[in-house]
Amino acid sequence: MPIVETIVVELADRSYEVQVGVGVLAEVGPAAAEVAPAGRAVIITDSNVRPLYAEPVSRSLVSAGLRVEVLDFPAGEEHKDLATYGDVINRLLGLSPPIDRATLIVALGGGVVGDLAGFVAATALRGLEFIIVPTTLLADVDASVGGKTAVDAPAGKNLIGAFHQPRAVVIDAAVLKTLPPAELINGLAECVKHAVIRDRSLLDFIERQAPALLSAEAEMLAKLIARNVAIKAAVVAGDEREAGERAHLNFGHTLGHAIEAAGGYGRVRHGQAVALGMVAACRIAAGRGLITADEERRVREVLSALSLPVRFADLPDLPAEACEPGRLREIMAHDKKARGGVVRFVLPVGLGRAAIFDDVTGQEVLSAIEALSG
Repeated sequence: MPIVETIVVELADRSYEVQVGVGVLAEVGPAAAEVAPAGRAVIITDSNVRPLYAEPVSRSLVSAGLRVEVLDFPAGEEHKDLATYGDVINRLLGLSPPIDRATLIVALGGGVVGDLAGFVAATALRGLEFIIVPTTLLADVDASVGGKTAVDAPAGKNLIGAFHQPRAVVIDAAVLKTLPPAELINGLAECVKHAVIRDRSLLDFIERQAPALLSAEAEMLAKLIARNVAIKAAVVAGDEREAGERAHLNFGHTLGHAIEAAGGYGRVRHGQAVALGMVAACRIAAGRGLITADEERRVREVLSALSLPVRFADLPDLPAEACEPGRLREIMAHDKKARGGVVRFVLPVGLGRAAIFDDVTGQEVLSAIEALSG
């Protein structure tokens, strides 16, 4: 089964293709050659992905006529920081012969690699072209589309970064077979997010196919990925810089990012935190009459069917500080999406639509967090 679907991300200045399929790592070379014909490619990856996929991707690039070098860094969200960024970009700038503006960066890995390698590409020599070859479901459906690149800061997640769009994305669902089950589940949270804010029929699909998705059936995952990429591509095309509708993609992330920050990056998986954030946002939405009690319950049940947490107790190793309402509210006030200290919440309006609310009260937030403790 080759390419399942090619989704075009239409942007104001240029467009790029996202190729989704099964067994398509060989397509990386041709995609790269279109951007940097007979040029030079530097793969940036992490210590987990390098032994698995750096060699086949390098082979594809060489076959397409590119000179290839590989840089890696220690795997893990805790390494998505300025120190690692500085180390990687200094090694990149120290290559011999020196890189130039025609050098192509290939981000090979999960969301951490995409974020960090993309930020390196955005800043090295004031901007290098890059392509993304994601290797996790989370990166497939979220980080690979949209052009957000960043590293974390002590004050919060993704606070140092830039918008830098890739020139192409190649997604091979077959590589997900090497993904630990917990990481596969991590990505399914973002799929539920897209369904709740944009496509009720996708929620039906996820609900119906949950066992196949959890079993990492490649063809079913490719279909899921293609649908999610199409949703995100449509949103990004209409709002590249997050001035309006694109902010809907932050559903579940306001509280989710706070849980990640309070618990310590790398100790709480992104998808787990976002799942809890979505449950809390649905609680607020139900309290306002934006969704019914049945719709709120359905979101919780779909998340549970995917082995995602719907209350703090579902994560027995969650640090106590990640559940403390006062600490979470303090972090949310410093969220980069806040305006003048006012926390902005994306809430579902029915299933399949969403809106941004600037008037969510402290008591509503507190009640939603307390509900996660129930």
